[in-house]
Amino acid sequence: MTALPPPPVPQKLRDMLKDYPEHIERLQETLQRIVNKRLPGADPFERAIWLLESRLSTFISEARDELQAAESSGDPEAIKRAKEKELRMLDARTLPSLHDLHEYFIRNKEMFE
Repeated sequence: MTALPPPPVPQKLRDMLKDYPEHIERLQETLQRIVNKRLPGADPFERAIWLLESRLSTFISEARDELQAAESSGDPEAIKRAKEKELRMLDARTLPSLHDLHEYFIRNKEMFE
């Protein structure tokens, strides 16, 4: 049995988070869990969406913590960066086109049955 490649982080999401490569890496690790722990009867695409939404919610929470710390420091540049990051994470949470991720699960359907 050949090893299944990991599901891709959707390109539009990678584009949105290009300034945060560590976040893209964390999303990839999250999606890898679907391959590592296949759940019989669970729709893998729906599971991928749920896992992405959960991880993106974590990113929002972390960005808000960074904003709070920046506001406490009073550093206007840090506040600006933190606000921009929070907005980027909120935008990413809308999950733009997931076409490439969906195609992955269609191509590998038999591996998840």
